[in-house]
Amino acid sequence: MKRIIVDYKKLTNKILNLLVEKFPDGYGIRDIVKFTNHKGQYIEAVEVSNEDTMYLVKISDELVGSMESHEDEEVISEIDIDEIKDMDLDDDK
Repeated sequence: MKRIIVDYKKLTNKILNLLVEKFPDGYGIRDIVKFTNHKGQYIEAVEVSNEDTMYLVKISDELVGSMESHEDEEVISEIDIDEIKDMDLDDDK
């Protein structure tokens, strides 16, 4: 199994989907993996994986924002356009 460290700037939709699926309500302190990388830098990350790769996604404020906005995009994309067309949007009171 491959192990890849990913910064939020390089998140793909695939990895964001894995994050949102594993942590639908956000991650907690117990979900954080702490380690020192090969450059001697201290890293905090959350772990998600698929069938062949384990991703260690570096934690940052931007990661939280990316997860939240990605989750919002999924909710919007799940709305059935035909339902919107059938809605009575008349503003008369």
